[in-house]
Amino acid sequence: MPVAREADMRSRRAKLVLLGIVLVACGAAAAAGVLNQRAKQSHLASAVTGGDPERAMEAIIRYGCAACHNIPGATAPGGLAAPSLSGVADRVYIGGVAENSPDNLVRWIVDPKQFSPKTAMPVTEIREGEARDIAAYLYRER
Repeated sequence: MPVAREADMRSRRAKLVLLGIVLVACGAAAAAGVLNQRAKQSHLASAVTGGDPERAMEAIIRYGCAACHNIPGATAPGGLAAPSLSGVADRVYIGGVAENSPDNLVRWIVDPKQFSPKTAMPVTEIREGEARDIAAYLYRER
């Protein structure tokens, strides 16, 4: 009887090890799928804006965008003075006045006053290339 019990314990251990291997493999596959999806989103965002979402956070931090906006992925606490920038890609309008398009978003980031002179958003002196990077980031972060 002790031999049978020992064999049963070995069988259970083997099943647990196999289950662990399957779970790790599934987790790795899921992670690879997420990374692949993120790469596709980055490529699409770059294609429509002409910017690089990987360079955006540097500009977002440098220009203090998170002082007023809640920005997905920003390490700085989100501000409450302006709308959250989460889901910008899915909005119909930018700033409530401009049709949401990649070019309009870039133009809004560079000079929002050209669309709405009374907007509270300041002209921050962000250059067009940096604005394209920020637009790509915001479009990627659906």
